[in-house]
Amino acid sequence: MILPIVAYGDPVLRKECAAITKDYPKLDVLLEDMYETMYASKGVGLAAPQIGLPIRLFLVDASPFSEDEELLETEQNELAGFKRTFINAQIIDESGDEWAFNEGCLSIPDVREDVFRQPDIVIKYEDENFKKHKETFSGIIARIIQHEYDHIEGILFTDKLSPLKKRLIKGKLANISKGKISVDYRMRFPKLKKKR
Repeated sequence: MILPIVAYGDPVLRKECAAITKDYPKLDVLLEDMYETMYASKGVGLAAPQIGLPIRLFLVDASPFSEDEELLETEQNELAGFKRTFINAQIIDESGDEWAFNEGCLSIPDVREDVFRQPDIVIKYEDENFKKHKETFSGIIARIIQHEYDHIEGILFTDKLSPLKKRLIKGKLANISKGKISVDYRMRFPKLKKKR
């Protein structure tokens, strides 16, 4: 089932998410729905808060980046085969010289900005079977993971922009939170408080 994506301005996107256990209700259905939702909205990652759940769960499928002709064939192959479920993830190290990459977010449509992140990460997580992993990732894969990991920490990519960039996109962000945006996937907008 395709779920609506929670829009910028919803408080769930600012929550530090809670860990889950293998007895989380209907986790297999949730994962199936999240992958279906991510693909329907043409995303490369999706975190549980983006569908309204404050839990430490996110998905990544880097394969759309494998079609970038500027990449080496080995990089294209690595990206093409990279699809993972991350449960209860903890980034334990980030290293290397920060590099800029143009990021966007399904919860913040029509806003794309260069974000600086370190290129290498070490992350501990559990997969969909709650098997524990500790792995190192680099480059675009690390960046997608960092972006989705930020979601379960209550951080958005727009938080990493300079004060000037934040001022320049303030109007766009306000429009998104009010539902004044047109996208080709389902969205859920924050309930605005009525003025008295």
